[in-house]
Amino acid sequence: MITVALPKGALLSESIRLFKTVGLDFSAFLDSANRQLQIYDPTHAAKALLVRAQDVPVYVEYGQAQLGIVGYDVLRENNPQVARLADLQFGYCRMSVAVRAASPYRRALDLPPHGRVASKFVGCAREYFRSLDLPVEIVPLSGSVELGSITGMSEAIVDLVSTGRTLRENGLSEIDLLFKSTAHLIAHPLSYRLNSQNLHGYAEKLREATLQQV
Repeated sequence: MITVALPKGALLSESIRLFKTVGLDFSAFLDSANRQLQIYDPTHAAKALLVRAQDVPVYVEYGQAQLGIVGYDVLRENNPQVARLADLQFGYCRMSVAVRAASPYRRALDLPPHGRVASKFVGCAREYFRSLDLPVEIVPLSGSVELGSITGMSEAIVDLVSTGRTLRENGLSEIDLLFKSTAHLIAHPLSYRLNSQNLHGYAEKLREATLQQV
């Protein structure tokens, strides 16, 4: 039986819809009355785990799930040892540098050397500013990153942006783009190499379903 790791949050409903197109129904996770974290497809051909988005590649890397769906941002941040099979073309967002709209900074290179940049995505932020050869102090936050800039604790933030509404409503504006992010299909490397539980077949069907919707 194949096990799939599905992400809580913004990618869940579209992930479930995609798996449904290939004959696997995990829609019980969309029932607000359901508190189960593991469910079976009605045909019992597969089961799914409902986990935090950041934990999807962990369950796949350690073999507790053979397939998973996760945002490219998580893959860039954590660089897990998983097989990356396909860009699923949904869940679009972007990783951006943002500052207070009233600040004088109009691009990342305008930021002062050794200034502070707040982010949940410490690895991505560090990699980006290193590529600019601009030394900054990365301040790790796990909550509302916007407050780092609003309160003046940091000159800028690096965060995931979808519509940009939250930034605008808090007086912030984007000044640079690190990368774009969409949902990706990943697999346990050894299981995929051995084609355990017909992983190749499932992956190909999911790719085809994605192409049909583009």
